[in-house]
Amino acid sequence: MPVGVEAWITQIPPITRGWLALSVLTSLAVQCQLVTPLQLYFSPKSAFINAQPWRVFTTFFYFGSISLDFVFHLFFFMRYSRMLEESSFANRKADYFWLLLLSSAMLLALSPLFNLPFLSSSLAFVPIYLWSRRHPDTPISLFGLFTITAPYLPIALVAFSWVLSGTWRAAAGDLAGCLVGHIGWFLRDVWAREMNGGTSVLSESPVAL
Repeated sequence: MPVGVEAWITQIPPITRGWLALSVLTSLAVQCQLVTPLQLYFSPKSAFINAQPWRVFTTFFYFGSISLDFVFHLFFFMRYSRMLEESSFANRKADYFWLLLLSSAMLLALSPLFNLPFLSSSLAFVPIYLWSRRHPDTPISLFGLFTITAPYLPIALVAFSWVLSGTWRAAAGDLAGCLVGHIGWFLRDVWAREMNGGTSVLSESPVAL
């Protein structure tokens, strides 16, 4: 029977666990100088014209060098991605993967507009935003300092990220994630159910998944 850290890891649902593992391994690889951030960032020219397609994937797994900001983003992404996968997407792993895949595609399209070479924190804000909209009455204590309701969580985290990094540019990536998260929430919880009267390929995964 697994104990300690092994037990904690095995309790994390599979998609969140895989995302967490790849993110930690990517930052460790950079920390050990096995790769450099210049080999990981996304730009349309590098990925498509210069034939470096791996950048389409690596941009979502590099949260920066191991630092307080790295721990901050990784902790909140893991916490709320896990809660979302265990609640709204329980026994619907394909739908959760589809949500993240569509969100990744939207972020790649927005990347040149926002000048965002790394999209890990942006994608991490998608499950945070969606969870906050689906639990509007849930009170949340932030760092034991003050309590807010769930819908204000993304904005509070963006503000804290701004303070932590000391620059608005870092918060821009988080805001892009909130924008994509809002689109995902609208397509799944508003348009598909209230306007379309059912599900669509934008709200549920294809049968192939």
